[in-house]
Amino acid sequence: MERMSGVDGAFLALETPTTHMHVSVVMIFELPEDAPGAQASAAHFDRIRQVVSERLHLVPLLHRRAVCVPFGLDHPVWVEDPDFDFDFHLRRASLPAPGGPKELAAFVADVVSRPLDPNRPLWEMHVVEGLGTGHLAVLAKLHHAMIDGVSGIEVMAKFLDPGPTTGTVPSADRPGHTVRIRVPSDPELLAWAVPALIRQPERALGVLRTTFGAVRELVERNRRLRKEEEIDPPPAPFRAPRTSLNGAISPHRRFAFLQVPLEEVRAVKRTFGGTVNDVVLAAVAGALRRLLAERGEPLAESLVAMVPISMRVASPIVTSQDNGGASALGNKVTSMLVSLGTSVADPVERLGVITKGTRLAKEQAWLFSEELIEGWAQLALPALTSRAARLVGNLRVFDHLPPLFSVVVSNVTGPVVPLWCAGAKLVAAYPAGPIVDGVGLNVTVISYMGTLYIGLVGCRELVPEVEHLALLMADSVSELVKAARRNEDHTT
Repeated sequence: MERMSGVDGAFLALETPTTHMHVSVVMIFELPEDAPGAQASAAHFDRIRQVVSERLHLVPLLHRRAVCVPFGLDHPVWVEDPDFDFDFHLRRASLPAPGGPKELAAFVADVVSRPLDPNRPLWEMHVVEGLGTGHLAVLAKLHHAMIDGVSGIEVMAKFLDPGPTTGTVPSADRPGHTVRIRVPSDPELLAWAVPALIRQPERALGVLRTTFGAVRELVERNRRLRKEEEIDPPPAPFRAPRTSLNGAISPHRRFAFLQVPLEEVRAVKRTFGGTVNDVVLAAVAGALRRLLAERGEPLAESLVAMVPISMRVASPIVTSQDNGGASALGNKVTSMLVSLGTSVADPVERLGVITKGTRLAKEQAWLFSEELIEGWAQLALPALTSRAARLVGNLRVFDHLPPLFSVVVSNVTGPVVPLWCAGAKLVAAYPAGPIVDGVGLNVTVISYMGTLYIGLVGCRELVPEVEHLALLMADSVSELVKAARRNEDHTT
């Protein structure tokens, strides 16, 4: 039995009938040349099933359940699932003809619209056949209580190999006798929670002391930015303008995807400055500016993006054949709020606004340490967090209040070397992040082998035209690339 961290427990507590706190990735595989056709695709399911089954023990959380402490008095615990059913989690599906991008996007939207079963380990994997290209898709879905973006990439890599030959992995350690696994009883869980509850007052004092120091430093920093440097500080929560993208969300989703050559984004970065993530944010800003203009919503104020920031030490992707273990799972993230400059018409000027804003926002985000974030999360009783989240959804609060922010934009660095699963080559990986009440759109990016793979998840009612939005985002990238080329031609 292992207690969840406060942040991991918070992601579980925030789950509501409309807010599904899972993250997903759609991996596209190219089958071996000697195995084309539908029959080979069907046979490959068995090979993938074997690989996943043999490697489950490399990620222990995949066969553990989240068990809640009675009355929500403490954060849930992870326990071995005594009734683990592998075939419940690994599923086989087939797209309807013609098996194109629209059919795949519709399948993904349907899967991410459904919550994970809270009484089982919090993951699913769907092996999808029937793609018109002859490829095979694998849709993996895991709860955010288990992983963040970086650890999610490492989990994915555990089931992949650095070459077409399937590697061998150490078998799971098995005791010499049969061990009966059982879920702890409610009295046992309450007894387990008592020591943590006793420490709550002392922990609260420490967290409050640290918080007062961080807030004091933040206020002084913002005063200095305004008075001495004449710069607006990063936006605060609830300062984003209300738009048709924001409101109470439904449980239903739409999904769209696109890919962008990483070198094009880097060319924009080299010409105008900033980072790859700044260029991604500028592309999202340009697309949303056009979408809202088409909806007849001129923007007097700029939209605000919430951008997660990993607090993990950078490390190479660890595959199943590496001896080194993956980083600990769970969440080690903070976040920053960035103005998207959508009130600025010129795309290059808008990128400049974003670049300056992300620099300031990163500096501000680091004022709130990982220990402080985890401290507050530990203090938040799941019973209160869960009831508050459901009350917000039931009362449709965000139909009447400004949103916390306008959109979620996440960018995760993925593998830089080619990977295979059961002899099939990974050729694309499109992520799908969660949306939260009040925020109808999530844009998540994964880099792989010189390409940015972008997944857009939208509330079906608030952002039904996510496919069109993906095209607008591609146009926004092209606009910046052309501007960079014109700048290069002008300077040479």
